[in-house]
Amino acid sequence: MSAPNQPAHTQSDPPAAHCVGGLHEVCVGVPDLELAAADFAAYGCRVGERGQLDAAAARALYGVDSAVRSLRLLHQQSDHGLVRLMQWAQPLNDGLGLTENLRCVGSRWGVRVTASVFNIVNHAERASQSGQALTLIEPLLAVIGEVSGTRAATPFRDPIVGVREMVLLQPDYRQVFFERFGYQSPLYGQIDPSSLLQTSQHTHFGLMIADDDPQVFDFYDSVLGLKRMLDGRTPYENATGSRRIFGLEPDEGFHMVDFDDPSSGHALAERRSGKLKCVRFAAKAKMAHRLDRSRAGCLGYSLYCWRVDDIERMHNRVAASKATGLSKVRSDEFGRRSFTFFAPDGYQWMLLQA
Repeated sequence: MSAPNQPAHTQSDPPAAHCVGGLHEVCVGVPDLELAAADFAAYGCRVGERGQLDAAAARALYGVDSAVRSLRLLHQQSDHGLVRLMQWAQPLNDGLGLTENLRCVGSRWGVRVTASVFNIVNHAERASQSGQALTLIEPLLAVIGEVSGTRAATPFRDPIVGVREMVLLQPDYRQVFFERFGYQSPLYGQIDPSSLLQTSQHTHFGLMIADDDPQVFDFYDSVLGLKRMLDGRTPYENATGSRRIFGLEPDEGFHMVDFDDPSSGHALAERRSGKLKCVRFAAKAKMAHRLDRSRAGCLGYSLYCWRVDDIERMHNRVAASKATGLSKVRSDEFGRRSFTFFAPDGYQWMLLQA
């Protein structure tokens, strides 16, 4: 039976175009491709394809009047959570830069699961001692059940099931790492045990806005066809690690919407990585607005890419939506059919033919 106010499909109707798999890759603007590739090698990333666009082609696809050289980083056999390094001849700006936490409109960050958060802390502390610029939020405990407010664990009586999560911010990189305790989710990130920091590909990515409209993220499921897996508010008292990570004010909460790989399920054995986490604060929240530093052409985490099953039909769907700045379908640096646009929440996106 068709949903109310929607036309019934006939056998001749083609299925709706939609995104496939998990969030494919994050574009990271960097001053030097080779140095950045060496940085990401510590997380198990390896060099893949190289490509480039001249200024005219980059302007047509990304809306940036600058030539660009790019390098794709792979991680084991993963088809999602990857990294595209981009060296712009003339960057728009230095991006989101080094901040105290993830809090700002325009914030982007990537998350990886690791075998040991304290292994990463050890390296971060030594880097800081040697004068490297970074922000470290040391591992914070988030207990499953306490975050949702459904059940508190009794120390020394109940198992502590949850994660230790930490934040490592560097001038061009914004990463969160978590270590699991008391549970397994085998399809949610695959750790490379041979890598220096023993981490997975990015298991999920985040973005943050300040808006009172509860429908501001509807574009992602209604137009792109993503799978909404979570839609709920986290009050201050339940936001354990998030208090520091999101820079919460006393008694301040936030709303979170998760969009997952369409094949992901709710059970731990069925959960797949490649998630998009959308964090919404109240419009009156005290936050810097930095969307202009979180788009293609900027240094740092600047553009998210998702694959689609039919690029031309998806382009038509986006064109009929409230998205803005829509490019034509063109070849990216690696010859893949793609286009870019700004979603209604203000974030720039790139869609690629699967």
